[in-house]
Amino acid sequence: MNRIPVWLTDEKAYDTIEPLIDRDSSFSLEFLAAEARAITLRRFGRTISLYAPLYLSNFCSNGCVYCGFASDRNTPRRRLEFREVERELEMLKNMGIKDVLLLTGERNSNADFDYLRRCVDIAADIMPKVSIEAFPMSTNEYRKLVDCGCTGLTIYQETYDPEQYRLLHRWGPKQHFSERLETPERALQAGIKTVGVGVLLGLSEPVEEALKLFSHVRYLGKNYWKAGLSVSFPRIRPQTGGFQPAFPVNDHFLARMIFAFRIALPDVELVLSTRESPSFRDGMTGLGITRMSVASRTTVGGYIENAGDQNGQFEVFDGRTIEEFCEALRNKNIEPVFKNWEPVYNGPNTELNPTR
Repeated sequence: MNRIPVWLTDEKAYDTIEPLIDRDSSFSLEFLAAEARAITLRRFGRTISLYAPLYLSNFCSNGCVYCGFASDRNTPRRRLEFREVERELEMLKNMGIKDVLLLTGERNSNADFDYLRRCVDIAADIMPKVSIEAFPMSTNEYRKLVDCGCTGLTIYQETYDPEQYRLLHRWGPKQHFSERLETPERALQAGIKTVGVGVLLGLSEPVEEALKLFSHVRYLGKNYWKAGLSVSFPRIRPQTGGFQPAFPVNDHFLARMIFAFRIALPDVELVLSTRESPSFRDGMTGLGITRMSVASRTTVGGYIENAGDQNGQFEVFDGRTIEEFCEALRNKNIEPVFKNWEPVYNGPNTELNPTR
């Protein structure tokens, strides 16, 4: 059942951000950029936090039309065995990475909860900060991951339009719109310290998506105000299957969206991944974005095997090395931050209960 909660269509939330993000807005892009830059400098300084994704498995039972890992793709399937997980993590650690995001496809017999929990356990012994981007789980399951050292969850709603959601997710557990929408709350109730949300830009009308995404973040911030929140802005990239977005988003609108979110959400982490071009990512440094992925591989075993993006979830756009990317940041007087978290803080936060 695709139930739409009241908070997702919060008119007060819309009134906050719509004047900034609407294509007919009276605010110029230059004005928004200047405001976003000033807020970013005051709140976050001249820094960008860096992380790397680590794909554990590409087995999946979902039928998402936009994903290179959908179950009807001809992508070769595999998962990392635990020794391989250790090797990939050690490789990332030797590259300087200290913040890792573990990714899987939908829950299945090859990569189930017990598999993910063991991978989190391994990662927490090697990395100071471990987050996940995986299938939705129960509150109890998230609590067990917290006990293993998981501090963060990233989960995109993909689209907040229920009808589009139904059409885009042809089969599999991901068909359940409401269950996915409620996932961030289950994680926060379990003690996960940081939750990242976002939409996959290109799937539905982008202004409407931005309004609902803002409403979602505002709702989480009100009810779980001790948690850390982040917002990502992924756009569709070429992938196995050749899906083309019905609502393509250009650089101008994406920049406006990022600036608007920074102005309306001054304390929230804004994330830009290697889906974007080097020139766009360089242009956004210091202008709202505070966290970026670097040297990403979207293949299982991609760091040890150095296999590029062939058979990956999607094509990476910014393929620079860590050294090249950090040099570009420093040329703009921005300091790359590899570690801002100590493992001693990895225990559950028992105070992340809703205020309702």
